[in-house]
Amino acid sequence: MNDKRVRALLPIVLAIAGGILIFNLIAFAFGEAPASALRLAFEGTWGTPYGLGQVLFKATPLLFTGLAFEVALRAGLFNIGAEGQLALASLVGGLVASKLPASLPMPIALPIVLATAAAVGAFVAFIPAILRARRGVHEIITAIMVNRIVDAILPWTFSTVLGSSTLRTADIAPGAALPRLDRVVPSFAGSAASFAFPLAVVIVFVAMALLERTRLGREIRWVGFRPEACRAEGIDVERRLLLAMLLSGAIAALAVSSTALGYKGYYELGLGAGAGWSGIAVAMLGRGKAVGIVLAAIFLGTLEQAGLAVNARVPKEAMDVLEATLIVLVAVASRVAFKGARAATNEGPEPAPPRDKPTPTPASEEARS
Repeated sequence: MNDKRVRALLPIVLAIAGGILIFNLIAFAFGEAPASALRLAFEGTWGTPYGLGQVLFKATPLLFTGLAFEVALRAGLFNIGAEGQLALASLVGGLVASKLPASLPMPIALPIVLATAAAVGAFVAFIPAILRARRGVHEIITAIMVNRIVDAILPWTFSTVLGSSTLRTADIAPGAALPRLDRVVPSFAGSAASFAFPLAVVIVFVAMALLERTRLGREIRWVGFRPEACRAEGIDVERRLLLAMLLSGAIAALAVSSTALGYKGYYELGLGAGAGWSGIAVAMLGRGKAVGIVLAAIFLGTLEQAGLAVNARVPKEAMDVLEATLIVLVAVASRVAFKGARAATNEGPEPAPPRDKPTPTPASEEARS
């Protein structure tokens, strides 16, 4: 195995090994035998068909939010606003789905709801996107502010605009609901896994292929590499930044397919909370590959379900600590791998990019650390 592949696998291996070690330490801290806690976690996740179905359900929103963060990262942007984008899109999508005629078939109803949610997600992302593209305001600051605004809008909309004391929408129309996976895999009966999972996997692979193989996708990546070189070559950098952020927000909003459309059958306040933040870890673990994003989402979905499985002995919040620690481990390992790559190459100044295609530089790799 060459050094390049070792450096690419280092963050993943460190995250998995570190996750197991920290899980054992957490179990020991709460007076549980690590082996017993691990066995209980396995039985509640991959040990039963129901547990596996729940893992897929937990992983589905993370597939969308992880892909959303990755799309923005390709352009050198950090979309940490997926939490607010998904929340407001879920509310509007749930409202639209509840107003559709009950007789409307799924091939019509479902695209209407998903397109509406995607449009709302893009709208929420538009504020940090336009401020970054036109004014140079960092998207992290504006995304945090927008997240807080959405947090205030949601309960106000339920209580004041909709007059809902239960803080939930009405049930969605039957045509807008995604069927559960137990229709084709009967052993998943009782789990919340739905056809949103295969839909998310397909979208991940299609989106990543478009980023790699289309000129628009390559231009988005070039802007993340060398915006000044791209501007000199006639590429509209501001427009590409804006497009990347809008696409990121739209993709994050599609997670409503798993939460409201594939699980609850309505939207309630707090549904899907946390998926936006966990998507950052998915993108970091995924290392810019479609397969990596899928595996990372399943891995973190396993951790979330394991937290529920061991909740009787270890607080579920301990899994949040574990997940946060994993993000730190991946960031540190990525930085070490990047420095190792620069030391190994030991190249001088890079030549100017050709006229037809800007040349990528390690700058984009720094963004992942």
